[in-house]
Amino acid sequence: MPSPHAWIWQQPEWPEFRWDASQLLPALSRARVAQGKVLGSLRLLDPDLTSEAIAAILVEDGLTTSAIEGERLDPDAVRSSVARRLGLATAGLPVPSRAVDGLIEVLLDATQHHDQPLTKERLLGWQAALFPTGFSGLHRVRVGEWRGDEPMQVISGRIGRETVHFVAPPRDLLENEIERFLTWFNAPPAGMDGLLRAGLAHLWFVTLHPFEDGNGRLARAITDMALSQDEDQRMRAFSLSAQISREREAYYETLERTQRGGVDVTNWLVWFVRQVEAAAELAEQSVGMTLGKARFWLRHQALELNERQKKVLNRLLEAGPDGFQGDMNTRKYMGMTKTSRATAYRELSDLVDKGCLRPTGKGGRSSGYELVR
Repeated sequence: MPSPHAWIWQQPEWPEFRWDASQLLPALSRARVAQGKVLGSLRLLDPDLTSEAIAAILVEDGLTTSAIEGERLDPDAVRSSVARRLGLATAGLPVPSRAVDGLIEVLLDATQHHDQPLTKERLLGWQAALFPTGFSGLHRVRVGEWRGDEPMQVISGRIGRETVHFVAPPRDLLENEIERFLTWFNAPPAGMDGLLRAGLAHLWFVTLHPFEDGNGRLARAITDMALSQDEDQRMRAFSLSAQISREREAYYETLERTQRGGVDVTNWLVWFVRQVEAAAELAEQSVGMTLGKARFWLRHQALELNERQKKVLNRLLEAGPDGFQGDMNTRKYMGMTKTSRATAYRELSDLVDKGCLRPTGKGGRSSGYELVR
């Protein structure tokens, strides 16, 4: 039995993880079905639409992996960086910052080059790319090197009443622990399920917490790399970071419970595999929306529409059936297109006449239009 005050890395069996396969099998089976469906859906798209769908997933990954750590990136800057690297149109998008570019470079390197070994030099380069100025916010951080001798702890609460959520291995153990992790990651046990390997890699790296900052983002990049290896795909078909962001509180709670337990990590793996399932299911819906968008424009390709009308229609198509709150109306059209009320009303009426929109039938302030799909 583990000591009630010991961390997982202090257990005598560390890092010989154990799990109950009978508890994992149902969740693992569902995740595999969801994973297969989204990969199959992507094969229905033509190359241009596939690039569009992949770009959307990468943008979501970049935004949410930072949001989990409390950092809010400019969505247009992330879109710009992704578009530049995937050879997509960048008109109207800002030049991204070096930090945004660095994050996208890390995410792409982890997946596009998943067949290359994960090395110490690669990890150090990834961490340096996240902090090109040497600062995290207003604080200077060690860049491209392991953390210093100070204890690595996650603490909350006011001074004198702190709660310690996590303590990482001390600095004098770190380099040996990193070597052990990298050896395992590059040559995992034969027959290990790829999804379980991804979950174990995430937990193991977070436990080591080898850097002064950026550990969470790098753990998720390593997880994406493991998932890409499992699928043998050079681009992600779904964003696990986005799913973790949606379950952020449960993510930290589950990690903390696991860190305080023994080397039986069944509960962590069950939680992790369920997130893979949820992320894949949402991605399948997203691919379906991309297909719907393509069919819509194919159906209306002969129409003469101005750029404002196209922008609004694309916004409605990207939002999905339930994603645009309160339907489209004149006021929202004015806000999105920066045009006058008279022009907005005229162009909305034109879209109704051309069969792209229809009135919702709601009266008064609720009067609006919905997409004809």
